[in-house]
Amino acid sequence: SSVIQECYVQNTAREYAKLYAAEAEPLEGFGEVPEIIPIFLIHRPANNIPYATVEEELVGEFVKYSVKDGKQVNFLRRDSEAGQKCCTFQHWVYEKTNGNLLVTDLQGVGMKLTDVGIATLAKGYKGFKGNCSFSFIEQFKALHQCNEYCEMLGLKSLRTTHQKQRKVTSTKSKNLPNSSTVKKMVPKKAREPRDFISSEH
Repeated sequence: SSVIQECYVQNTAREYAKLYAAEAEPLEGFGEVPEIIPIFLIHRPANNIPYATVEEELVGEFVKYSVKDGKQVNFLRRDSEAGQKCCTFQHWVYEKTNGNLLVTDLQGVGMKLTDVGIATLAKGYKGFKGNCSFSFIEQFKALHQCNEYCEMLGLKSLRTTHQKQRKVTSTKSKNLPNSSTVKKMVPKKAREPRDFISSEH
């Protein structure tokens, strides 16, 4: 049933979030790490809906930190600490699973997340198949902008292949590729909403 799948997905994502926290929390200056709350399946044989889920109620403003659909621009991803750490979490999982798995739909209150999804490549990953289209993985690769938390964790930029090609064509001025790389690494410079929208097409 989809309820069972929902539990399985969220609790799988939660395991990744725990591993992420174990790596990120000890880093100096990283601070609080997003947490995916557990979701429990209860069986009610006498009820006409035999399965239900139970989870902690999140009180406060519910925010989406990542998007299912890349056409919907979500500035909270870049402009809030929780949003940036969620993007870094996505990048970390993507790197850990060699690009086979991505946690999507990161949403919740502050650093507590729920209703997440997982996208995997068609064949799945280690016997696990996600509940979101693998096109989200492509979208993530195209749209992700590394931030300071990605740097703290030593994650590799997803744009390295493009930079290598550019270096080959612009051998005359060696400084250019570096200055453009620096701009990409500093999220504050990319605050113009228009930049972000045009970079999607």
